[in-house]
Amino acid sequence: MSIGKNIKSIVEEIPYKIKDINLADQGRKAIEMAEKEMPGLMAVREKHGKEKPLAGYKITGSLHMTVETAVLIETLKELGADIRWASCNIFSTQDYAAAAVASTGTPVFAWKEETLEEYWWCTLLALTFPGGRGPDLIVDDGGDATLLVHMGYELEEVYSKTGQIPDIETDVEEERVIETLLRDVLAKDAMHWHKVAEKLIGVSEETTTGVHRLMQREEEGTLLFAAFNVNDSVTKSKFDNIYGNRESLADGIKRATDVMIAGKVVVICGYGDVGKGCATSMRGYGARVVTTEVDPINALQAVMEGYEVTTLEKALPEGHIFVTATGNRDVITLDHMRKMKDQAIVCNIGHFDHEIQVAQLNAAPDIKKENIKPQVDRYTFPDDHQIYLLAEGRLVNLGCATGHPSFVMSASFTNQILAQLYLAKEKPKIGVYRLPKDLDEEVARLHLEKLGVILTELTDSQADYLNIPKEGPFKSDHYRY
Repeated sequence: MSIGKNIKSIVEEIPYKIKDINLADQGRKAIEMAEKEMPGLMAVREKHGKEKPLAGYKITGSLHMTVETAVLIETLKELGADIRWASCNIFSTQDYAAAAVASTGTPVFAWKEETLEEYWWCTLLALTFPGGRGPDLIVDDGGDATLLVHMGYELEEVYSKTGQIPDIETDVEEERVIETLLRDVLAKDAMHWHKVAEKLIGVSEETTTGVHRLMQREEEGTLLFAAFNVNDSVTKSKFDNIYGNRESLADGIKRATDVMIAGKVVVICGYGDVGKGCATSMRGYGARVVTTEVDPINALQAVMEGYEVTTLEKALPEGHIFVTATGNRDVITLDHMRKMKDQAIVCNIGHFDHEIQVAQLNAAPDIKKENIKPQVDRYTFPDDHQIYLLAEGRLVNLGCATGHPSFVMSASFTNQILAQLYLAKEKPKIGVYRLPKDLDEEVARLHLEKLGVILTELTDSQADYLNIPKEGPFKSDHYRY
C-alpha cells in the first residue's frame, strides 16, 4: 500500500445512500405515529428547541435506522445539531424511515440487508463530515462508531512508529472488513483518525455490550474521549432491556416463523435484564421456559421466578426454540446445533452475532443451507434433522420485525439526548460517566402522563423522616430497582 503525503478525500461526498427515497411519504406517516408514543423526546423539543443548545455541534449516529430513531434524529436537529447517520446492524434499517429522514436533508447511510463491506463503509461515511473532518459527538449503539475511531487511531500509531503497515492476521470476516477499510483510510491520510479523535468531545452509548467495550478501554487507559453509559440509566436498562424485549422477541419469532409458542420448550440463554424480558414473554405465550446462566445471582432469580435453570447441553434434547441473550460469544456452538431436535428454531437477541457460531455452521461441508425467506434459513444435518436460524444470528427483533415499541424507546432515547446535552455543555475529561439520579427520575416522570399515572406526593414529615427531598431523587445511586 502506498502512503502518500497528499491527503485525499476520505470518502466520496454524497447526500445519502439508502434503498429508495420514494419511500419517504410512507416513512413520514410512520414517524408521525411514533411521535405520539414518544413523550420524552417531544418534551425535550419543547424545553430546549428554542435555545438550540446543540447548534454548531456535528453529531454522528450509529444506531438502528428505525422510525423511533428518526424521531431521535429530528429531535437532535431541533436542538440545532448537524447530523450524519448510519445503522448499527445490517438488517435493522426500516427503509421508509431512512428515506423520510434523508428527504429532509439529513445525510443517512443505511438500508436493510447491507453486506459487511457496505455496513462499515456506511459507518465511515457517517463519521466523515464535509471536508474530511470528524464529529464533535457520537450517538452509539454497540460501539461500532467508537470502535472504528479507536482502531483507526491505533493503526496510525503503529504506522507512525514503525513505518510499516501490519498484516491482517484475523480470520474473522467482519474483522478483516474493518482492517481493510482502515488501511484504505490510512493510504489517504495517515493521521486522519488522530485528527478525528482530537476534536471528539465524547460519545453516549446505548447498549450493554458497547458499555463493556468502553469500560475495558478505560481500564486499559486507551479510551480517547469521554463516554456516557446510557445503558445503565434505570430508565434504559430496566425498561428497554426488559419491557422492550418482552414484546419485540415474540414479534420477531412470530413474523419469521408463525410458529405456535404455547406448549413449546423455549431455552433462554442468559437471565440478565434482556433474558428476564424474554423469559416473561415466552411464559406469557404458554411456553415452558428453561434458562441457562453463569451468574449465581441471576440463576437464583430465575429459579425463584419458577424457571428451570440448567446447562444448554442438558436442555438440547427438549428445546424447541433457543434464544441467546448473554452478550457473550460461542454460546450456541455448531456442536450444540448438531444435537438439537428436528425443526428447532435458533435466534439471538444480544447485540452482536457471535453468540451463535453462524460462521462455523455455514462453513460445515456436511450441512445444507436453504433460504426460506429473508432472514429465515433452514439447515439440514447429515442425520436429516433440520433447524431454522433467524436473522443470520443477529438481532431477531430488528432483523425479523421492527424492534422495540416506540414508547419504551422514548425513554432510552431521552437518556441519549440528555447525555449529548451534558457532553456538549460540560465537555468532561476522558472517562465513563452516568447520568445523575434526578435526570433518570425525570425521564420516567416525562412518560407517566401519557399512561394516565398520578404520582403520590410525600408530605413534609414523610420527606423529613426519609431524609430526602420531596421532589426526589427518591433512591440512592446504589439502589438496584
